[in-house]
Amino acid sequence: MFQYLALASEKSWQPGPYEGVELLPLHKNEQTGGVAVLRKFKAGVTVPAHIHPLANESVYILSGDWEESGVTYPAGTFFFAPKGAKHGPHHAKTDVISVTWFDGPLTVTPA
Repeated sequence: MFQYLALASEKSWQPGPYEGVELLPLHKNEQTGGVAVLRKFKAGVTVPAHIHPLANESVYILSGDWEESGVTYPAGTFFFAPKGAKHGPHHAKTDVISVTWFDGPLTVTPA
C-alpha cells in the first residue's frame, strides 16, 4: 500500500502564479519542499518565459493543447525543465490540465 494517497475530489483549486492558472496541490515533500500539483490553464493564457531556480520541473499534459515555440503539443506530451533553465513562454490553445512535479520548492523567477 502507498504511504500517501490524495483524491483530487477532496482537494481545492487555488489561484496560481499567473492570471488564468489554477493549482490543485496533491502532495508536498516536507523534507525537500517538492510538490506534485494539478495545473489548470484557461484557453488563451500565456505564461511568460521563466525559471524555477530551486527545482527541476516535470510536466505531463492530461488534456488540452499546449503551444511551445509555435509547436502545438496535445494530451500525452511530457516536458522536463532542469532547475535554473529558462523555459516558456507557454500558451494554452484550449483549456489545459497537466500534472506537474517539482523536486524542490516551487519558486518562479522571470527570465
